[in-house]
Amino acid sequence: MNAMFTHPVRVYWEDTDAGGVVYHAQYLAFLERARTEWLRDLGYDQELLRREYDLVFAVRAMSIDFRRPARLDDALRVSVALTACRGASLVLVQSIERDGERLLDAEVRCAVLRASDFRPRPMPDAMHARLKALETRAPSSSTE
Repeated sequence: MNAMFTHPVRVYWEDTDAGGVVYHAQYLAFLERARTEWLRDLGYDQELLRREYDLVFAVRAMSIDFRRPARLDDALRVSVALTACRGASLVLVQSIERDGERLLDAEVRCAVLRASDFRPRPMPDAMHARLKALETRAPSSSTE
């Protein structure tokens, strides 16, 4: 399986301001959607994790570099790559591109929590091993 996952996102009217530019907070939703689809692609549906493993992932910290604006009707590619997998946390790098042009870079730190009480917990061994195998070096971000 490829270490870099990408998810397509189309910019709709509801994502933009009156000028057709994507609201800065909407990028968080695009990033979240891609992380959710990345997990689903690995066989870890969020509801399954909650129901079967009493596990949820929660964003603990995020660093974002907004490079260029996305606009109404843009077709975007949102990427996800895992750079660190520990027992009870993940570090992911994400980017958003339009036609090969980098619009945004993000580093996302997620905690593994028990769904029942939101306390930290280690992920199941098999899941940890599978995610650990996907760990990659952070892709270099080009400065434009």
